[in-house]
Amino acid sequence: MTKNNETSQYVEWFRRSSPYIHAHRGRTFVLMFGGEALENGDLEELLHDLAILNSLGIRLVLVHGIRPQIDRCLKKDKKTGQYHNNLRITDTAALGCAEVAAGHARVQIEAILSMGLPNTPMSGACIRVASGNFVTSQPVGIQDGVDFIYTGEVRRIDTDAINRRLDDGDIVLLSPVGYSPTGEVFNLRSDDLATATAISLGADKLILLSEDKGITDSRRRLLTQLSPAEADRLLDKKHLSDSGRGYLRAAVHACRNGVRRSHIVPRATDGALLLELFTRDGIGTLVSAEKYEDLRPARINDIGGILALLAPLEASGVLVKRSRENLETDISHYSVIERDGMILGCAALFPYHKEQCAELTCLAVHPEYRQHGRGNDLLDALEKNARMQGITQLFVLTTQTAHWFRERGFVGGDLKKLPIARRRLYNYSRNSKIFFKNL
Repeated sequence: MTKNNETSQYVEWFRRSSPYIHAHRGRTFVLMFGGEALENGDLEELLHDLAILNSLGIRLVLVHGIRPQIDRCLKKDKKTGQYHNNLRITDTAALGCAEVAAGHARVQIEAILSMGLPNTPMSGACIRVASGNFVTSQPVGIQDGVDFIYTGEVRRIDTDAINRRLDDGDIVLLSPVGYSPTGEVFNLRSDDLATATAISLGADKLILLSEDKGITDSRRRLLTQLSPAEADRLLDKKHLSDSGRGYLRAAVHACRNGVRRSHIVPRATDGALLLELFTRDGIGTLVSAEKYEDLRPARINDIGGILALLAPLEASGVLVKRSRENLETDISHYSVIERDGMILGCAALFPYHKEQCAELTCLAVHPEYRQHGRGNDLLDALEKNARMQGITQLFVLTTQTAHWFRERGFVGGDLKKLPIARRRLYNYSRNSKIFFKNL
């Protein structure tokens, strides 16, 4: 290729990329990459590309993974990593490895970003990196009878603190560990953390750097753009890898919770991030957002949607199974969140008027929509309903969501405090915990 041709192509590329440079300036992007990027020796190129984005005025939050580092640490100690449904069971040994791996990864990333951009006019540029205890977490708990111990899930993101760092021009770095208000440390899934952060910040983009070649159809052809509904149908296909399926779920979840666009990009492709963001066709899969929703009393034609919402929770033992006949009989007790014809959440209130109390039950939100306070909205609506009926106390029976109810003012109690009629129906085999809240 002649020098004139190279110059011409460069000018053409720059002209085509300039609208994207303008559009992205001042926008907030949350970007996640797995621990494999720290292992394969090509982290420098990725971080240098991220430094370019920072220099262009893009507000960047980075989330890194540490799964291979934890596994290697456990292997060194002659221990084996344990998983259930592709989620790590974090015992004491694994937690210790996670803490070490997170600290080492953070230092490694900060060191490379501190180099600026070697051999460019930006060599020595001051790129500040901010990290800290921005993530509050809680335990996953027990699922399918399996105790995940120190495996956690995101409870809250300190968006005010993160936004202050972003406003100062810093790159914010989040490691996949979180802290509870009682000082416990929990190991988090990096894609879950990135998704929760993007939703909490109201980010313009969630970018997931995948170790796969991308999201493809059954003939292995790259799918460049999907709606959330199309992605839902694709999730059932067997040709997707576990990681690809997980990233696609994360992308859909983010888009349905306020993030305008989610991108799944093959990390191993040199310059993949720049190609995705500054070219018309991109190089990965774009998932774009959908519409809105409302909270209302349930109707008889909502039963099919409620059953579909409850089925996974009933199968996992979180909720007691309810038949269609039960729902038809009790539908007047239910409230739902509906969005574009889809039931996203539900909850039911069963009053015991003689005792002036009511059972809050069947509170469920679709796993792809468990952000932006939908559970809180359902709880608030049912509390208001209860007060209008003269109810002075709510109670709830739960096996896996005790933390959620305690954080909303419920206090533990024993079986003797339940109404006699409800006490007779208590299922001792489930061994549910009982919580009360005065209204």
